[in-house]
Amino acid sequence: MPVYMVERDLPGITMEQLAAAQKAAIDTGKQFTAAGKNVRYIRSTYIPGESRCLCLFEAPNSELVKEVNEAAKIPFTRIVEAADLTPKTD
Repeated sequence: MPVYMVERDLPGITMEQLAAAQKAAIDTGKQFTAAGKNVRYIRSTYIPGESRCLCLFEAPNSELVKEVNEAAKIPFTRIVEAADLTPKTD
């Protein structure tokens, strides 16, 4: 399944707010999947010096990733297809 990167500019966000946004992304993705719209939050990387966050989702298309982020009320600047190069551990 394709992987999508969601870019976010989050000036002034606290770590507590960031954790809440991550939880919202996870929970909303699970709700969508339970409703038959398969989408999975993978992980996020936060760049404090730039107030920027990059989040990875797995979904059949970018529109579904957009719907999840809008439903979770998490702002984003763009969504692009990406390649997750995390090595598999055996």
